[in-house]
Amino acid sequence: MSISQPAPGVVGPFAGLDVPWLLRMRSESRRNHPFLIWAPFEAPARSWSYGEFHERVGRLSAGLVKRGVKPGEYVLIHLDNCIEAMLSWFACVELGAIAVTTNTRSAPAEIEYFASHCGAVAAITQPAYAELISANCRGLRWIAVTSHDAGSAPSISAPRGDSFDSLFADSADRPRRATDPMAPCSVQYTSGTTSRPKAVLWTHANALWGGKINAAHEDLHATDVHQTYLPLFHTNALAYSMLATLWVGGSCVIQPRFSASRFWGVALEHNCTWTSTIPFCMKALLEQDIPKNHKFRLWGTAVNDPPPFAAFGIKTIGWWGMTETITHGIIGEVDQPNTPMSIGRAAPEYSIRVTDDDGKPTQLGDTGNLLIKGIPGLSLFAEYLHNEKATTESFDEHGYFITGDRVTLLDDGFIKFGDRAKDMLKVGGENVAASEIEQVIAVVPGVREAAVVAKKHPMLDEVPVVFIIPAAGVADAPGDLHDTVMAACRKSLADFKVPREIRFVDEMPRSTLEKVAKAELRKMLG
Repeated sequence: MSISQPAPGVVGPFAGLDVPWLLRMRSESRRNHPFLIWAPFEAPARSWSYGEFHERVGRLSAGLVKRGVKPGEYVLIHLDNCIEAMLSWFACVELGAIAVTTNTRSAPAEIEYFASHCGAVAAITQPAYAELISANCRGLRWIAVTSHDAGSAPSISAPRGDSFDSLFADSADRPRRATDPMAPCSVQYTSGTTSRPKAVLWTHANALWGGKINAAHEDLHATDVHQTYLPLFHTNALAYSMLATLWVGGSCVIQPRFSASRFWGVALEHNCTWTSTIPFCMKALLEQDIPKNHKFRLWGTAVNDPPPFAAFGIKTIGWWGMTETITHGIIGEVDQPNTPMSIGRAAPEYSIRVTDDDGKPTQLGDTGNLLIKGIPGLSLFAEYLHNEKATTESFDEHGYFITGDRVTLLDDGFIKFGDRAKDMLKVGGENVAASEIEQVIAVVPGVREAAVVAKKHPMLDEVPVVFIIPAAGVADAPGDLHDTVMAACRKSLADFKVPREIRFVDEMPRSTLEKVAKAELRKMLG
């Protein structure tokens, strides 16, 4: 793997530094301060100080080396939120392995693809997913399994694999290696506009950038307590919350997942001051009693100060970012008023362009294509792993990354989100490529043509709906075809990608070149 190094004489912001340095530094400067507070649903919270967490990472890193994991190799981390997920991530990057965090809602075919595509040599998972990993990731040398399922007692008495606890060795044997900020650090698989998710590769400099810049954008300080319940296998929780907290030496409370009924209790118990959230969670929290004595000073979410959520009485800054940007390319103002429902202004660390389809600058009030320019391996991802073509094609001739999103320019530099690339859906915070669903349905016997579009949903933002033209001869039995299509989707797709509705039609509306006019299909949804 070849990641470009800075030119001779150029000193980057993280020269001589890497992720192990950051954790080691904090273990010395904030040794007894709580770093991660694990707050499971079925047991009391457990706090890990910076010093304790660093020592435990050293033991696991030494143990992974003893199990044969080498620098440059890929380790699959298929875990719901738990302390083991963070221990595994830091242990991998300390020894020079690449931590591959995967969505735990993935279907068997997706897991098989992830493991084979990156060439994972080992996997760390939990009892609920052990059989899934074992059956679909055949190239692994070993699988380690935690003793619990995100804090809950496992329903499987003897899952396949070794005990996670058996991986630990003596922290005195923790590996030492040359510091290289441009060395590969981690991989996240993200849905693109193609059917196969792309593997976004971060360097150590990317991760440090995520910590430093996210903390600055969010005005995080060592006194802050960040409440985290979004999945740590995604950039949002991993970089916006955890790495940003580590950078400033604050505390991060980790919950297994979002729970509206548990949110405020945890927030009050740990005096949480910050959270990164999504509209789905905020809608659910409106149904709970809002305590007057909470300590929150800021929330971050998709848009600035959304009027429906004024009831919380908390300033909410908007932002826009992607796995490929590590942090926010567009960010709301912490200390100034923001335009409600905008996503903020262009972040000073990037160059933002908004253009029409011909590449010409978009005028004020118009909606155009969002492009962002940064430094690959630092402020932008290093590359799409094993996919040089996709990496190259994701940048325009001026070196701007083509986001696939569309935005509208407002007064005073504020930007409003317009819409997504036409074939992308946002389902409860998850990005879903319509073409990925369409590929599964297209090969189902009895389907002549299928087109997937997004339907607005009060809680999940959008859900997939598929329009199907049945093949000749099956039009009289749509019920059977419906069940066959749904079964195929459940087998091959994560649950949030499975269509919520199937509509059978005799023909599709067409645009130029006989392409399906999806805008017309969306109108048919009402």
